[in-house]
Amino acid sequence: MATICDPPFANQYKNLFSDSTEVYSCKAVGECELPLIDLSRLWSENREERMTCAKDIAKASSEWGFFQVLNHGISLELLGEMRKEQRKLFQLPFEAKASSGILNGSYRWGTPTAASLKNFSWSEAFHVPLAKLADDDCCSEEFASLR
Repeated sequence: MATICDPPFANQYKNLFSDSTEVYSCKAVGECELPLIDLSRLWSENREERMTCAKDIAKASSEWGFFQVLNHGISLELLGEMRKEQRKLFQLPFEAKASSGILNGSYRWGTPTAASLKNFSWSEAFHVPLAKLADDDCCSEEFASLR
């Protein structure tokens, strides 16, 4: 089993801690409801309903950047497999994630623009372009199941 290794947090953000007298604590700033969109409206026979759904998607995308969906047509089995693969990917050592060809240089962590502890937020993300999955040389053994 691979050893889990965190990104080089201390090297990247040492100035935030060494130059700061701030006391930092993690706390929730607020709670809100994300937009919830029923995608079945996109297949409605009613044109107005389809257009309203499309406008709701555009509004949620521009105001929030993301949204929740219902009736997307993806099976619970496939969603479960995807979650399993996500956990497997995020549990890999940092070096494997950062250097993987399948992640196409899109693996990100931390908050690169953080200038103080107040605007630092932990995050870890990746984007796997669907077209990249078709490339014969994109997947090492550990990522083959993402296909």
